[in-house]
This record gives sequence, C-alpha cells and structure tokens, in this order.
Amino acid sequence: MEKRQELYRGKAKTVYATDDPNTLVMHYRDDVSAFDGTKVAQLAQKGETNNRFNAYVMGRLAAAGIRSHFIRVLNERESLVKAMKMLPVECVVRNVVAGSMAKRYGIAEGTTLPEPIFEFFLKSDALHDPLVNDDHIRILGWATAHEIGEMKALTHKVNDVLKPLFAHAGITLVDYKLEFGHPTDDLRGVLVLGDEFTPDGCRLWDAQSGEKMDKDRFRRDLGDVIPKYREVATRIGVPL
Repeated sequence: MEKRQELYRGKAKTVYATDDPNTLVMHYRDDVSAFDGTKVAQLAQKGETNNRFNAYVMGRLAAAGIRSHFIRVLNERESLVKAMKMLPVECVVRNVVAGSMAKRYGIAEGTTLPEPIFEFFLKSDALHDPLVNDDHIRILGWATAHEIGEMKALTHKVNDVLKPLFAHAGITLVDYKLEFGHPTDDLRGVLVLGDEFTPDGCRLWDAQSGEKMDKDRFRRDLGDVIPKYREVATRIGVPL
C-alpha cells in the first residue's frame, strides 16, 4: 500500500489516496474544534489517542457483525480505511438528555430516557447541522427509504454493543453520532459505518460522579481533555 496525495482535510482528520482506488489513509491530527469550527485548538496526543480508540471500537463492532470502513491501523496516527460514498446525514442516538436536546425541548440535562431516541441531522456546517426527518431525507434525495431503515437499525445495534461496553467500565454512553455510506467497490451493497467513533463524537459521563469525559470538556473549558479521553480508553480496554 502506497500513501499518495491529500484528498480531504477535515476539522481533525486528513484523508489521503493510496495506490488502490478503493482504499484510503485516514490521518488523525491533534486538532480539536467546536461550534462549527469557531473554537479551535491543538491538543497533544489527541491524534494517536483517537486513532487507537476508533480502531478498538470498530473491532468490537465488527465482532458483533456490524460492518465499517475500517481495515487496520497503519501507525500511531493513521489507519487504512475503505473509500466510501457517504450519505449526507448524521445518525444520533440519545440514551440520556444532554446538549442540543436539552436546549431544544427544555428538558433538564442528565434526564435518563426510558428508551433510546433516534434523530437525523443534515451534515452541513453552514446550516449548523439542522434536525431533519425521514421525509426530508427521502423526498429531497439524500437517502432511500431502504437506506433510512438500515441507518436506524444499524445505529440502534451499535447502541446495543457499546452501551454495555461502557457501562461495564463505569461510564454512561449518553449519546453519539454515526455516519454511513457505501464502499466505492460495492455501491449497490449494504450500508457500512464510516467516519469514526471517538470521544469527539459522543458524550461519555462517569457513571458515579457524572464527570464529563468527552469533547464537552473542550466545549465548556473544563480542561484535561485528552487525559480524560485516555482514561476512558484505558477503562474500556483500548491498548494505548
């Protein structure tokens, strides 16, 4: 595998082409951002921490039969992944009320929900990722009715795998977001999980103290962002 030109530079990751058009190199940088990129910083060890964290979680999901674009770790900051055609929506599952849900509906943050709530958001920084429903997605052509059903089912299946994984480590999986797409070598096949699963894209609270152990530490200026990421990783068994 030969790493080639840069294809895409996101807020915290850079994607590179390889000599195989169906595989890419995902490079995890130390950059961190919040509020649609209006708050940014660099945090030492973030890239390597998230690379290992994501690899471990994707391995646990694969063992449960959930396919993803992840192939293998290449080095401290890079992983090999399948090239994907991504769907332009984010899938969110909420087990506990927090963040935008608390503000949107005036419900106290920390309220435990009787069952998980699923939400769709359009991926658009310019529009601040608006909440959308099945009809928006289907009628506006962002995904088919079948893909909508697959995204919901897979996102809930991820919850069934990861919620007990974190709970066993004394951590509450409050909420998280996922993105799905089709591998470029199988565009008519089933959806697979793309992007990443790290503390950047979920909320994780210590089950006893309620301490935040995710990117809310950066959003809310709580400090010790990466030490808490690494504590979560250690507690769930990530080899750092």
